[in-house]
Amino acid sequence: MEQITHAVLSVLIPLCEWLGIAVVGISALSAFARYLRVLVTHRRDDVKFRLAAGLALSLEFKMAAEILKTVLIRQLSELLMLGVVILLRALLSALIHLEMRPPHNQTKPEVHE
Repeated sequence: MEQITHAVLSVLIPLCEWLGIAVVGISALSAFARYLRVLVTHRRDDVKFRLAAGLALSLEFKMAAEILKTVLIRQLSELLMLGVVILLRALLSALIHLEMRPPHNQTKPEVHE
């Protein structure tokens, strides 16, 4: 059973990490394209909100990988290091979610497709 768990996790953990990286890349490229479109068309689009949403999603994938790593921990030092990484990613996620809040004079971000 332990070998099966290790085999499955050795695929799932890097997959979650790569998905997080892919989401960051796609979100950044998409946000840059939207930003360029805003510069040209002068239409309103909340580029910052969309980029922050992509970054938050990518952090969720990265945290999923860290949570899966807890199954493989053998030593207390590994657990402490993993705890610090999870704590930092959770803090980053919370900061991004704070950035995603609409300003006081706006109830919902204005997004145009």
